[in-house]
Amino acid sequence: MTNIQQAIVNEAEEEIKPKTRKQRLWNVVKTILKVAVTTALLVWVFSKVPIHLLKYRLLRANYWWMFAALVCYFFSMIVSSWRLLSFFRSIGLKLNWKYNLRLYFLGLFYNFLLPGGIGGDGYKMYLLNKTYKIPVKKLFWAVMFDRLSGLWAIGLITVALIFLIPQIDVHIGIPLGIFVAGSAVYYFVAYKFFRDYTRNFFEAHSKALLLQSLQLMAIVCVLLGQDFSGKFSPYLLSFLISALAAIIPITAGGAGAREAIFTKLSDVFPMDKGLAVFLPSSIYVISLIVALFGIYYVIRPSRLQEGLPAEAEINNAPDNV
Repeated sequence: MTNIQQAIVNEAEEEIKPKTRKQRLWNVVKTILKVAVTTALLVWVFSKVPIHLLKYRLLRANYWWMFAALVCYFFSMIVSSWRLLSFFRSIGLKLNWKYNLRLYFLGLFYNFLLPGGIGGDGYKMYLLNKTYKIPVKKLFWAVMFDRLSGLWAIGLITVALIFLIPQIDVHIGIPLGIFVAGSAVYYFVAYKFFRDYTRNFFEAHSKALLLQSLQLMAIVCVLLGQDFSGKFSPYLLSFLISALAAIIPITAGGAGAREAIFTKLSDVFPMDKGLAVFLPSSIYVISLIVALFGIYYVIRPSRLQEGLPAEAEINNAPDNV
């Protein structure tokens, strides 16, 4: 596993500063493939949902509600950086919260900029390993548990939404029981084999729940901006499902994948097809706008560590992983 973890950091470094012609060529090929998959998915989506419906939704949107969605999403990213900081502190890396926030937004920007799919997580591991000599193994699992906490929060909210959607004909006890049992196994494995990362376990998972709630509030704001008066739950559940699909780095920042899933789920849940495509497209644009805050630290990299001590405060936590 150590070789895989190091490979992630090495690949991130190669994507940021490719050293050979072969590396540069492979980055170009990966970019072309991602654009091709994104294009194919969007072509399929718009074969099902005419693009003029999306244009209609855009022109009639209430932009105050759209701005509110942007604010909700922006604060969700602040909470996300705060959550990651909890896992960093679990392994003894006490980063200044301002530096962590700056690094997080820089990582968001690289999620859209890096062509190969390593994205912001790989870049953070690369930079922290290079700058502060933190073992890649520790950084890898801190980032991994950060992601797992997000999946846990999505699972909890999904169980709650299933209860609100009559089209899902299943007794609430079944998904609830699966979630509770899965959570118990998840914590047992984490505590047994990755004990360092459970030091702030419940705090970090509470932050994950807050993060997902803020993103769902952004969805609600976009819907309200369309004078929506129906049931929110099908759209919220579809968003959570599409968020899982967007994790797979086969498209450009998740574009196309979310729209395709919403389009497919609109055949299952009572959703307006035009709105079902407009919603993920809006969130993609909002996420891109928020990610652009990170470009400041690309243009002025000296500001990334401004005001910090010469070295990060690092406590040598026991390495149990």
